[in-house]
Amino acid sequence: MIQTSLQSLSGKRIVLGIGGGIAAYKCADLSRRLIERGAQIRVVMTHAAKKFITPLTMQAVSGHPVLKSLLDLGAETAMDHIEIAKWADFVLLAPATADLIARIAAGMGNDLLTTIYLATDAPVAFAPGMNQQMYRAIATQENIATLSRRGHPIWGPASGKQACGDIGIGRMLEPLQLVALIENYFIDTDLSGLSLLITAGPTREAIDPVRYLSNHSSGKMGYAIAEAASKRGARVTLVSGPVNLPTPANVNRINVQSAEEMHVVVQQHAGVHQIFVACAAVADFKPATMANQKMKKKDGHDEITLSLTKNPDILASVAAMTDNRPFTVGFAAETQDVEQYARDKLAKKNLNLICANDVSQQEQGCDSDQNTLHLYWPNGDKILPLASKVNIGHQLVGEIVLLFHGDK
Repeated sequence: MIQTSLQSLSGKRIVLGIGGGIAAYKCADLSRRLIERGAQIRVVMTHAAKKFITPLTMQAVSGHPVLKSLLDLGAETAMDHIEIAKWADFVLLAPATADLIARIAAGMGNDLLTTIYLATDAPVAFAPGMNQQMYRAIATQENIATLSRRGHPIWGPASGKQACGDIGIGRMLEPLQLVALIENYFIDTDLSGLSLLITAGPTREAIDPVRYLSNHSSGKMGYAIAEAASKRGARVTLVSGPVNLPTPANVNRINVQSAEEMHVVVQQHAGVHQIFVACAAVADFKPATMANQKMKKKDGHDEITLSLTKNPDILASVAAMTDNRPFTVGFAAETQDVEQYARDKLAKKNLNLICANDVSQQEQGCDSDQNTLHLYWPNGDKILPLASKVNIGHQLVGEIVLLFHGDK
């Protein structure tokens, strides 16, 4: 059983960087929650942040003077931007406003907080908080994508009513959600001895030697799950369709092309793993026959008819195993009636857990770096709010392990 202790962050040195957004008021509670769990906190505020919550408040909560200015001579004599950058085990920017994200993405160091970012080698996570239209702006999305590519966890934002009266995505995650994410980040290799078989990416179903049927799956979600499980000490086998992604450290990767190839490999390995996560976007159908030569256009023929046949149901075949059946997790990527389809699939295929997501949403589509999942199991459900796929992978592995051990 995995439990969260009130001293789960004991001794961890966390820099909380507060940006100038209305969600800054949540940082007082966030600091208190982190300190309850044993963390040491140092607060850094941008000039705009001081308009939303006072440094005196944050000093009273954190127990230390707030660092506010790059040119604060008093602060420099105690712990300057280089020293605090070296001191940190972890840096959280919350709320990470559109302005703060833009300046960091551009590599600027024009205040204390951005300078600390440039000077630290500690992991830096971002908890975006801003107006929904500002969040959706192309510039903001490109800046967030830049940070994701650099390996930074992007935690949130959530959807809901905003201070300006708008309703939409942009709300900073709640303090307890952020605390849980930091705790997950510091989890040790507690899954040693556990083994997972994971599928990821698309499949390609050959039409002729140069053409195929496929889908838009990038494999990012499956690879994030594999990485998260491996980091926590699990033995991971990753059966991957064709993707352009590096293999996570300490993960055994087996490359396949077609659904039939994936089915054969999964059948060979499923019985020796305790958990099976079917994250791959497997093609439901394939051409009934593959042409031996490249199919040519013919004069006077503007149409072509392909005869398709059903591919093996990899997920159902594993769930139906009678000997050494692993705990079986499926995915339901839908564009409408997400809950209904997910629950139907959970029951019909006799799964232990299904992870549903609405791929029609721009910010969480197949090739996006972010995702949100609604988990369903026979006697419960839980939403994992929008976050980077790396972070969703860590959260999902935690939920799977809890269900596997019967702790839910």
